[in-house]
Amino acid sequence: MKEALRRCAKVIAVVGRMSVPVSRGVEVVNVNTTDEMYGAVMDNLKRADIIVMAAAPSDYKPDNYSKSKLKDKELTLHLVKNVDIAGEVGKLKGNKKLVVFAAETDDLIKNANKKLIAKNADLVVANDVTKAGAGFDTDTNIATVITKDNKRIDTGLVTKDRLASIIFDSIL
Repeated sequence: MKEALRRCAKVIAVVGRMSVPVSRGVEVVNVNTTDEMYGAVMDNLKRADIIVMAAAPSDYKPDNYSKSKLKDKELTLHLVKNVDIAGEVGKLKGNKKLVVFAAETDDLIKNANKKLIAKNADLVVANDVTKAGAGFDTDTNIATVITKDNKRIDTGLVTKDRLASIIFDSIL
């Protein structure tokens, strides 16, 4: 967000629970569920030129939801697939630019390339979340940025602010 603002972009952030504060000047849309996130992204898609899908929403949700306390001795939990938000954006984006993230534990480049193609993205940011200094709950990352025309940048250990700059340089 900070990098987009630094480049004078109008930023709309669709956010669930976050561990970092949202930058001043960002229009924030708060959501609680993956379904709400999908609705908010779709509602704002027409307003966007670049869509950065950095969230990691849940892939599954309970098939049945109870607002009341369940008192059964045993429960069977049935899950259904949530909508693939990035995939839906990829289908509808037209000339807009789509950036997706691939947080992986195995076959980093192979899985990132699959995601790039499957989501019809313009750029994928791949990171092996098993590496120290990469992934979640850290101010740094180790990423490979891959564009749809197969250009690749291996960042090494960089701050997330520096990675954001690399992403925007690559997409623009």
